[in-house]
Amino acid sequence: MEIELRHPAFDPSWPAEWIGAYRFDSFEMWGDRSKLGYTYAYRERYARVLQAVRKAMPPPARLLDFAAAQGNFSIGFAAAGYDVVWNDIRSDLVEYVKLKDDTGRISYRPGNLFEFASLEPFDIVFAGEAIEHVAHPDEFLRKLASVVRPGGAIVITTPNGLYFRNNLPRFSDCPDPSVFESVQFKPDSDGHIFLLYPDEIRDLAEKAGLEVERLDLFANPLTAGHVKLGHLLPWLPEVLVRRLEGFSSHAGILDRLKTGMLAVLRRARR
Repeated sequence: MEIELRHPAFDPSWPAEWIGAYRFDSFEMWGDRSKLGYTYAYRERYARVLQAVRKAMPPPARLLDFAAAQGNFSIGFAAAGYDVVWNDIRSDLVEYVKLKDDTGRISYRPGNLFEFASLEPFDIVFAGEAIEHVAHPDEFLRKLASVVRPGGAIVITTPNGLYFRNNLPRFSDCPDPSVFESVQFKPDSDGHIFLLYPDEIRDLAEKAGLEVERLDLFANPLTAGHVKLGHLLPWLPEVLVRRLEGFSSHAGILDRLKTGMLAVLRRARR
């Protein structure tokens, strides 16, 4: 997978948020092979998201990239021809994203999604690895539905709650999610509150007035480098890892071995 974006030279005087974003970009985009499981899983998700977004709503279309962080998906969408609005609660990342963007098709609306207002609804919304960071994923989906036009689409990715190594609670088993409000919106995996199960995604989508058009589970433990399989990745050709990923992604009986989930949700046209 080729991802075209500008590679700025690292500057140790950058703000801490920029330095953290650059560190992740090194694994995700710029060839650092020290965490191959992370790299392979990220690139598998990236390719699946771009394919799912294009199929759900082809360009040109107005797209909101929510919790867009360092903007890699925003840049990919813009390069594919979408009119992209980048959004993240961390406003200081805006100038960092601009350092990498050659498309000129991205506008910036930093802030809290629950306070987000748009005069014109979006054709499609992407929320990658975000729903697991909020205390009220039901309200989160309703908010996403409110900013997409009738007939529009929402694409989300989130870790798969069915994954056998998951030790976080189901949202549906929590009697009072408000107890997590003080710790929501934290970035990275230590900010995960719930890991949602496929049946919960379907239930929450229905309650938000959304239809589940597609739900995929992907990224096996080898692809992600889990359970010490990461030690094998430097010795295995990437093409073999991808072939094994392709096989496992189509094998329903292996759903508890898949780390990632992608859902395409459609708002009714009425």
